[in-house]
Amino acid sequence: MVSIFFTELFKTVGAIHDEIEIICINDGSTDQTLQKLIAQKNAAPKHLSIRIIDFSRNFGKEAALTAGVEHARGDAVIPIDTDLQDPPELINALIAKWKEGYEVVLAKRCDRTSDTWLKRKTAKWFYRLHNSISHPPIPEDVGDFRLLSRAAVDALKKLPERERFMKGLFTWVGFKTAKIEYVRLSRKAGDTKFPWLKLWNFALDGITSFSTVPLRIWSYLGFFISLFSFAYGSAIIVRTLVQGVDIPGYASLIVIILFLGGLQLVGIGVLGEYLGRIYMETKNRPIYIIRQEL
Repeated sequence: MVSIFFTELFKTVGAIHDEIEIICINDGSTDQTLQKLIAQKNAAPKHLSIRIIDFSRNFGKEAALTAGVEHARGDAVIPIDTDLQDPPELINALIAKWKEGYEVVLAKRCDRTSDTWLKRKTAKWFYRLHNSISHPPIPEDVGDFRLLSRAAVDALKKLPERERFMKGLFTWVGFKTAKIEYVRLSRKAGDTKFPWLKLWNFALDGITSFSTVPLRIWSYLGFFISLFSFAYGSAIIVRTLVQGVDIPGYASLIVIILFLGGLQLVGIGVLGEYLGRIYMETKNRPIYIIRQEL
């Protein structure tokens, strides 16, 4: 996959007359990725500067993306994956928009037929839910593939959080933004490293990073349940005074207990999500550790 990606990338950046720096993040790979990156560095054209950042272990996509942004030295920075679903030839269009005066240029996926039906639907539901309860809303169908000006990169480097949701952080810093639409391609090689469980956790990270609405919901829900319980209890007292003592129903009692118990467990789970984020932030550990730079 590495050689295929660099072949396509060199076709694009070879025609760019500006000075180009390519930063490769090796996120704790266990195959021959590092050796292949070194081979590409040695074989690269002389006008291209390739730097390799080798992590001490796998720290995840958000950490790798953070490292690339923090170590980039150019006036404009373009994060891109090596699976070629985001076409390198679009880099020229991103740079052209940036030269028009835009500080951030987004690559918006106008056609995602290469993804499965379920993935397209769940992504759409996530964007709708996230943007309805979070601020600022993140652009729909926009991934990490984009152009960031030096001003935007410097602003991102000031954000100290360890538990990072980069899509949200990219949007949060703002700046003058333009969009370019493109067709998302099929993966050229390899398999996705994001199974459904990781995608679910990724969505939870996105919501809890930029919204406290899930916490607020339980305050309102508790109020309405208390109000309903008060009204229902008052009705039982009135009926008992008028009609006498009724035989209590075991089944309805069990249903109510299980329902309220389930609500309490869900509420504790939501609290746990936010407490877990606070716990990880208070450790103040580095986002990643670099084993070597080549």
